[in-house]
Amino acid sequence: MPRAQTADVAVQATDLSLARSGQRIVDGVSFTLAHGATLTVMGPTGSGKSSLAAVLAGRPDGDLAVVGGEAIVQGISARRPGRAVRTLTYLAGYLPQGAGATLPSRLTVAEVIGEPITSRDRRVNGRALAVRVATLLDELQLPLGAAQKYPYELSAGMRQRVAMARALVLDPRLLVADDVYANLDIEVRGAVREAILRRRASYGMSAFIVTNDPDAARELDADVLVLRSGHVVAYGASADAMLWTPDEASEQRSVVR
Repeated sequence: MPRAQTADVAVQATDLSLARSGQRIVDGVSFTLAHGATLTVMGPTGSGKSSLAAVLAGRPDGDLAVVGGEAIVQGISARRPGRAVRTLTYLAGYLPQGAGATLPSRLTVAEVIGEPITSRDRRVNGRALAVRVATLLDELQLPLGAAQKYPYELSAGMRQRVAMARALVLDPRLLVADDVYANLDIEVRGAVREAILRRRASYGMSAFIVTNDPDAARELDADVLVLRSGHVVAYGASADAMLWTPDEASEQRSVVR
């Protein structure tokens, strides 16, 4: 059953700044992501998109840190989550960049998808978990026989959908997805899109999507935020109607085509 909302909005970022190994990579980013809404984040390589996504999902690596401002994610501070980080990683499903290529090779697909549940509750009902995994496989147009295979036995597109199923298995309040359509053809891309829209309509899941594909923003009816060198250079209600900073007209041509 969907959980109750935990905050007035899904994400409230205020003057958020991030640094890696002492070097600032995101500087003064502010935005609001409402419950049931989608925000797509665009920008060139090195603009800070993936680092921002990792922090919001509660999964920053060892040398990535919040050094200024704040982001409240589902009512939890991303800057100082403390013990609440476990709750944050429960409420926020995460699809990192290159997720399909980094799935655990020693786990079966069923074990990979179910790991967010089994890592929290070793006494989980095995039959109920198998049904949940099978439902996700079917929803994302993966054969049920894939459950007992290992990731290296699957194609790149299938592995990407396995990673997506893993991100959705806990029915997250917020989906943070980095390059969500990587390695997907048109048909299965539609299945992933519908999985996001279905949860948004069903229980108000919000989505923070890193992509440089303007079609993704249109398909998901998403707001768009554009980063360059860690700074916000544009924002709008769609990829076609964005407000750009006066000195970044060239960025519009290079990021949104």
